[in-house]
Amino acid sequence: MSKPNIAVFGAGLIGSRHILQANQQAQLCAIVDPSKEAVAVASGFDVALFATPEDCLNSIRPDGVVVATPNHLHADQAILCLEAGIPVLIEKPMAETLRNADRIVAASERMSVPVLVGHHRRHNPIIARAKAAIEANMLGDIVAVNGQFWLYKPDDYFDAAWRKGPGAGPTMINLIHDIDLLRYLCGEIVEVQAMRSNAARGGQVEDTAAVMMRFASGALGTFSVSDSVVAPWSWEMTSGENPIYPNVPQSCYTIGGTQSGLSIPDLQLWTYDGPRSWWNQIGSATLKVERADAFAIQFKHFIDVIKGAAPLVSAAEGRASLAAVLKVVESNLGPET
Repeated sequence: MSKPNIAVFGAGLIGSRHILQANQQAQLCAIVDPSKEAVAVASGFDVALFATPEDCLNSIRPDGVVVATPNHLHADQAILCLEAGIPVLIEKPMAETLRNADRIVAASERMSVPVLVGHHRRHNPIIARAKAAIEANMLGDIVAVNGQFWLYKPDDYFDAAWRKGPGAGPTMINLIHDIDLLRYLCGEIVEVQAMRSNAARGGQVEDTAAVMMRFASGALGTFSVSDSVVAPWSWEMTSGENPIYPNVPQSCYTIGGTQSGLSIPDLQLWTYDGPRSWWNQIGSATLKVERADAFAIQFKHFIDVIKGAAPLVSAAEGRASLAAVLKVVESNLGPET
């Protein structure tokens, strides 16, 4: 198998990026999306368009499928593929509930068919460099972690009704990426406390949340998330990972250790030349990294998974990140009235 045949379920914002990668790195064989907009997308790539996954799989057998549909559709569509023996790259969150995540994990194990969960940031060389520094004990023992997702989503972003209802909101859509990275870099999260608010947009789900975390190592973490703040402090704006967002040279995560502190994605490592003391001057050095497209790296990895490689982010890993994020979703949306 040189170039596997790939079908992409969903031609929206994220699905379009997968469609592009499938066309460049593999053989895009089908798009599944019932929307009128998908007609133009399929025509542009000269590829078959189906209204439902069932129609697609009844007509062709892809070597792999990317599931990039709304969150509440992930489980049924992924399981349909797995039961047909087709490996799946499923966008995050892998499901909207733990029950459905468990169904995906069980189907993957039962059919011995791999799942790669689309936490693409783990594939980013910036994160690989940060993890290497942590594993080399450059930070010492991690004590505290802080992160932000602050940006302003335009009003027309919410024209898609599913983005305003249960299973959406910046916690499930965005924070899940951040939580997955913190687990990857700092270890398992064993306790979560949170507060949510819908005061800015007044929707069914939060527009803002504040999170406290305890890691298995004993480190403590805090995270602030909002899609209604005019600010640059988010991975989307600071990493330069996705060219559709303006890039701002700031950081959005800070990891503090007993030997040094690290900010990400600018990869500034802060240390003392002499004794560790607030009386002494602290300085920073930039960890060097060759930047690359994390989406492209993830898709290449998916091709390797189709050919037999173990997924970097398995269904079980995706389930663990979802479990931590759902603790935030389950927190109080606002003061009682």
